Amino acid sequence: MPLVDVTYDPAVPETVLRELGAVLPHLVSLAVECPEEPYDGDLQPGDVEIRFRALGPLDRSGLDVVIEIRSKWFASRAADRQERVDALHEGVHAATGLEEFGVYLSLPVAAWSQGD
Repeated sequence: MPLVDVTYDPAVPETVLRELGAVLPHLVSLAVECPEEPYDGDLQPGDVEIRFRALGPLDRSGLDVVIEIRSKWFASRAADRQERVDALHEGVHAATGLEEFGVYLSLPVAAWSQGD
């Protein structure tokens, strides 16, 4: 269950942010897919949580958008994490046209529980 935080410059058009919100669940799911948590293409509530936050007046960033992903550590995920994040970056660019953005993938040791 990836948690995704998107921090963006307020100058980024809302249409781009909406497109990003539409494509991220699938793209992130592909990026973190592994034998322990396979992705079947049928996302359910709670599978990918995305939060958007505009940069505030005291924030400093040289990028238009920063996408931070936290997903549970598995050895199979960690082994090729750079390839995963590079592919996700390419997918976001292809889907949204964003140029000045970064993607950060963190794989903490974690647990998740969700009600029905």
